[in-house]
Amino acid sequence: MAAATHAPTPPGSLKRIVAASLIGTTIEWYDFFLYGSAAALVFNKLFFPESDPLVGTLLSFLTYAVGFAARPLGALVFGHYGDRLGRKKLLVLSLLMMGGATFAIGLLPTHATVGSAAPVLLTVLRLVQGFALGGEWGGAVLLVSEHGDAKRRGFWASWPQTGAPAGQLLATGVLSALTALLSDAAFTSWGWRVPFLLSGVLVVVGLWIRLSVDESPVFKAALAAAEERKAAAAQAEKTPLVAVLRHHWRDVLIAMGARMAENISYYVITAFILVYATTQVGLSKQTALNAVLIGSAIHFAVIPLWGALSDRVGRRPVYLVGAVGVGLWMFPFFALIDQDSFGTLLLAVTVGLILHGAMYAPQAAFFAEMFATRMRYSGASIGAQFSSVAAGAPAPLIAVALLDDYDSSTPIALYVIAAALLTVVAVACARETRHRDLAYVTDEAPAAVRVDA
Repeated sequence: MAAATHAPTPPGSLKRIVAASLIGTTIEWYDFFLYGSAAALVFNKLFFPESDPLVGTLLSFLTYAVGFAARPLGALVFGHYGDRLGRKKLLVLSLLMMGGATFAIGLLPTHATVGSAAPVLLTVLRLVQGFALGGEWGGAVLLVSEHGDAKRRGFWASWPQTGAPAGQLLATGVLSALTALLSDAAFTSWGWRVPFLLSGVLVVVGLWIRLSVDESPVFKAALAAAEERKAAAAQAEKTPLVAVLRHHWRDVLIAMGARMAENISYYVITAFILVYATTQVGLSKQTALNAVLIGSAIHFAVIPLWGALSDRVGRRPVYLVGAVGVGLWMFPFFALIDQDSFGTLLLAVTVGLILHGAMYAPQAAFFAEMFATRMRYSGASIGAQFSSVAAGAPAPLIAVALLDDYDSSTPIALYVIAAALLTVVAVACARETRHRDLAYVTDEAPAAVRVDA
């Protein structure tokens, strides 16, 4: 297997690249999660006012799910061009698209102003958000993975993953502050727009930082080698999608299965919980938001720790701890929330997010190590984002529907447990990847190559 050679990234440059990826993903997840929180709290009243409260919430979560439907398309488009042109250019584009759509949501007229056009416009902007996020994740984690120290790849690549809880923390924190400072009438009237408009400022900051980093040296070496092979053989290389489906179809299926429990559990714990705690248990919006806020802060802190552990014991063992743990936690999770106490709600959310972090932290390095360089953006993005259509997209929707039908948390717990079992099977079928060298240029399925020999 031909290895591409490149100079190791200096520690200072690596930290700058990690910071650029983290800040960019934080902004993108802020935009995406902000919509989910608003869907649970106000969009049912503003865009679907003619429905009863629970049906209105169901409809607002349906527009929330539409964003996930666009993510596979974003994965295909961004993956293709990211493997052809480089990671950096596509990351800049994804940030601009996501930020622009979120800012526009803050300017949208509501149903009271333009009638049925309001939810249509909301859905279109949600599609743009999903498309952008479908391309964001793969590029951000690959930029760090391909720059980073191989022996600590799990740790470094886990930092862009902290963008999810950081974005959740930022979105929930802004909403929590507004609901605390404003009356319900003021928040529903105009206060909900503030965090969406704030995205415009955040995008300018993120764009400035992303433009300052270099392209991945592994990608540049692989691109040069591909050009040499093309000139020597006088034929073009296969498109990344074709190459992925030919050489890495098994890895794509494993990645999709691995995402099921991670994706479903996260949106049940952070999005659906806002509905369950307020409508079923009777806790206030502020109480539910504060629990998610504190839990997200702890989630942010533990992700790099799980990533570092995956460098020592492997990606698969850490991932399996998370999948099994989330499955076992679901019944205690709802039992604690039903106690109608902030303390037990906080415990339920925090433990759930810590266990989720055991899956989410090693995921970046795990998926990156599955695919060859010239198809890595496509492979990792397709595996991650196609599963989101069946996992994260309908998770709050299914949870609300189950609650509406059965008036009980038991079916919802069983739903997450079923996803956990599927993830355990997928990860158990995977090969351990932590010793693989990313610096190769062959399109063939990778063999395990020790990096510490």
